[in-house]
Amino acid sequence: MIASIIKSLGRDYLNLRLRTAGGREVRILERPGRWMSDADLADLTEDLRAIATKALPDGPLTYGVFSGDRDLLRDMIITVVSTGDGAPIAFNALAVMTVDMQPEPVDVLHLGLVMVDPDQRSGGLSWVLYGLTCFLMFTRNQCRPLWISSVTQVPAVVGMVSEMFSDLWPRPDAPRRTLNHVLLARRIMAHHRHVFGVGGDAGFDEDRFVITNAYTGGSDALKKAADDAQQHRDAVFNDFCAEELDYDRGDDFLQLGRMDMPALRRYLTREVPRNALLSVLLAGGFDFVRRLLLPLIYWSDSGRSYGVLRPTHEAVDG
Repeated sequence: MIASIIKSLGRDYLNLRLRTAGGREVRILERPGRWMSDADLADLTEDLRAIATKALPDGPLTYGVFSGDRDLLRDMIITVVSTGDGAPIAFNALAVMTVDMQPEPVDVLHLGLVMVDPDQRSGGLSWVLYGLTCFLMFTRNQCRPLWISSVTQVPAVVGMVSEMFSDLWPRPDAPRRTLNHVLLARRIMAHHRHVFGVGGDAGFDEDRFVITNAYTGGSDALKKAADDAQQHRDAVFNDFCAEELDYDRGDDFLQLGRMDMPALRRYLTREVPRNALLSVLLAGGFDFVRRLLLPLIYWSDSGRSYGVLRPTHEAVDG
C-alpha cells in the first residue's frame, strides 16, 4: 500500500491501490480518460460492465462509464473494489462537473453511480464507495471546501449523504436552502444532467430539489419501486423519501452539500473502520504533502529546476 502511495507522488492524477480488511483491494483512478492506455481503459470498462451485469441482470445501462468513451472518462474518478483474486465486486463512478458560477467556475464532485455485486452488499463497503474518494480529493484540494452533489431516490443513500456532508440541502432537518444551493442546482440541471442520466424532459421542483420523471436519459434501469429501494436505519429518512418522492413517476432528490473539515471529521470517526483508518490517513497525508509541502520545498531550493522555476545560477549566467 505504501509503495503505491509513494509512486502516486510523481503523477498528475491519482492511481492508487489500497488493501482493506478481508483481503479486498481498492483502486482509485482519477480522470483515467486523460492518461490510461486504450487497452487498460478497455479492461476497466469490462470490469465495470461485469459488476453492472450482476447488479442489474434485466437492464444494462447505456450511459457514462459503461460506454468506454475516453472523452467521458476525462472528468471522472473511478473507484473499483476487487477480491483478493482480482474479481471486481463494486465500483463508484464519481464525476467532476465544472459549473459556471460567478465570480468563477466551481468544481462539483458528483457522487455518481454506485454498484455492488448482490452477493457482497453486506460487506461493509459504503465507507469506500461513498466517502473515500471525496476525502482524497479534499486533501488534494489542500483541504479547501468542495461542493458535492448526489442524485438518488434510495432512502439509505439520502440518509448517508445527509449524515456525512455539511450544509446539505435537502434533508429532513435542514433549516433552509441558501442562494448558492439554488444557483448551483439551476446550473447543474441546465448543463450537466447528462452526467447522471437524466433526460431533457425531466422536470425540476426548485422548492424541494426534486427531479421529476428522472429516468428517461439512460438511467432507466435504475428506477426502483418504493418497496425495492433500500431503507435507512433511521426511519426519518425513509419517511422523508416516501413523502416527497413519487416512485411510480420516477422522482429523485438532487442533494447539494460540501466536503469540509467537519465532514472530514465525521467521515473518519463514524464511517471508516478502525482497522482501515491508518491506510486512509496515510493516503490522504501523502497526497497533502505532494500538493502543499513539496512545492514549498522545491521553491526554497534555488539550485535546482522545478517546472517553470530555474536555478539562480542559470538566471545569472544567462
